[in-house]
Amino acid sequence: VNVGCVPKKVMWNAAVHAEFVHDHADYGFETPGVKFNWRTIKDKRDAYVQRLNDIYENNVKKAGIDIIRGYGKFTADPEPTIEVEGKKYTAPHILIATGGRPAVPSDSEIPGASLGMTSDGFFDLGELPRRSVIVGAGYIAVEIAGILSTLGSKSSLLIRQDKVV
Repeated sequence: VNVGCVPKKVMWNAAVHAEFVHDHADYGFETPGVKFNWRTIKDKRDAYVQRLNDIYENNVKKAGIDIIRGYGKFTADPEPTIEVEGKKYTAPHILIATGGRPAVPSDSEIPGASLGMTSDGFFDLGELPRRSVIVGAGYIAVEIAGILSTLGSKSSLLIRQDKVV
């Protein structure tokens, strides 16, 4: 939600607006000099995601749910118990929200891998890159390539086969 679905949808919507502006002349609208500002959409997107996070956290607190941040694991205790950073917590209901982190190959596995970024890095970009290369043909790669291209980055999509299967 924080570095995926929601911010990607905001960026996708920005790209849709860029497409609409591109097609305005076909519908009789004159829109000379329309410019896109990456920093504006990034700042507004990040503020929107933070606002959603605050709403979610406030709702959890209002429901009387404790949020414990850290690395945890279930224990062998007879009651439902987790241990987080050396401290045990017991409750009738426990939710562990695992999150995730991308696996980045080393330069020895793929030369030049350290020069790239994950999709998380896409959301950290402070400006629209003039050129971009997206490696992979999964839906996230294709969506990011489309967003970057539509917003003005000369984009290439690299895949491991001669054709997308």
